[in-house]
Amino acid sequence: MRRITKAVAAAAAVAMLAAACGSGGGSGGSTSTDGATSAPVRGNEDLVIWTDDTKLQSVKDVADAFGAANGITVGVQAIVNTRADFITANQAGNGPDVLVGAHDWIGQLVANGAIDPVQLGTDTVAMYSGKSIEAVTYNNQIYGVPYSVEALALFCNKSVVGTTEFATLDDAIAAGQQAKDAGTVQSALNVPQGTAGDPYHMQPLYTSAGGYLFGKNSDGSLNPDDLGVGTQAGIDAAKKIATLGDAGSKVLSTSISNDNAISLFASGKAACLISGPWALGDVRNGLGNDGYSLQPIPGFAGMDPAQPFAGVNAFYVASNGKNKSYAQAFVTGTTTGGLSTVEAMTTLFDANNLPPAMTQVRDAVAPANPDVEIFATAADSAAPMPSIPAMDQVWTPLGVAYANIITGADPATEMTKAADTIKAAIAKS
Repeated sequence: MRRITKAVAAAAAVAMLAAACGSGGGSGGSTSTDGATSAPVRGNEDLVIWTDDTKLQSVKDVADAFGAANGITVGVQAIVNTRADFITANQAGNGPDVLVGAHDWIGQLVANGAIDPVQLGTDTVAMYSGKSIEAVTYNNQIYGVPYSVEALALFCNKSVVGTTEFATLDDAIAAGQQAKDAGTVQSALNVPQGTAGDPYHMQPLYTSAGGYLFGKNSDGSLNPDDLGVGTQAGIDAAKKIATLGDAGSKVLSTSISNDNAISLFASGKAACLISGPWALGDVRNGLGNDGYSLQPIPGFAGMDPAQPFAGVNAFYVASNGKNKSYAQAFVTGTTTGGLSTVEAMTTLFDANNLPPAMTQVRDAVAPANPDVEIFATAADSAAPMPSIPAMDQVWTPLGVAYANIITGADPATEMTKAADTIKAAIAKS
């Protein structure tokens, strides 16, 4: 989920990529004479879908099949600031019929009245993993059709630490530290943090040490009033994290960020790495297909299991789309051309190699894609990224706290400060 740690950069990006179109074309935002790109505007096709550029071709392939099967025109557009531009365009009545995006957008989209629940039958729901359905469920309603899941896992360099799967994170760190002490590598374990901190990559360590972000209501929904950051549980978890920073073993470092964590590991300079499926290409290029091991992240010895965030990509139906009936038929369709088919989900997997949310597709691709299956297994035991709007207020203050703790600041002071900042921001939002 690199989109989280690169949120600032994404916000500074242009409002829209050059549009790419499906059957019958698909227009993007207009460009003014000074080169600035305007807000995106939907194309004129019967069914218009907005996604990001990395998923453009695969979504187009699936959408084109639906258009051909139903005798309609379909346009797929690549949008940079997908969520923000979608909300604005939907309110103005010139947005798409379908949006492709992460499940943790749902809270904000629902709060803005931007998406409708999707009408999935019981048999269709059963086609998807329980974790993916949990992620797209909000206020006891299903708002998206999931197509991929992802979570962080533990990579290790076989030539440095051997081929044994580690029972605990302590074991992996110890093996990496031994290699570091011998001068074989520069770091025992790369956990991207940077000078601003990174709660996404820290989450498995935080949860294994007993921390939590939000408590739950009796119905299982997250409770924004129960913030775990400044509680004793959160502080104790931060104390464990501190033992891995400058005041302790120096395993964690703010010099390791999303800009260099993967490349350092792939070039053999780090023993182990915590990262997601997006790291596979670089790791394979650097260490070879058989040069690394991969497993779900184990917890600390004698502590809780590590629970990274599970991320789910999904298709949503715009509340103000011009052709909502086509949109619902596309995302819920279980016959030729529909999204909720093995054929469509296989097309999406083949293009992006993201662990499938549809269990039949996952089972079919697992034998030839063992790493994909490991990431899917990691997602099975992960916790869906909080999709409540309050989560937006967590990232920056908690990241700052982690960075300060890693560099030697008092854990209790930093977590209490972060909690106060988060609570104040939630109250204002």
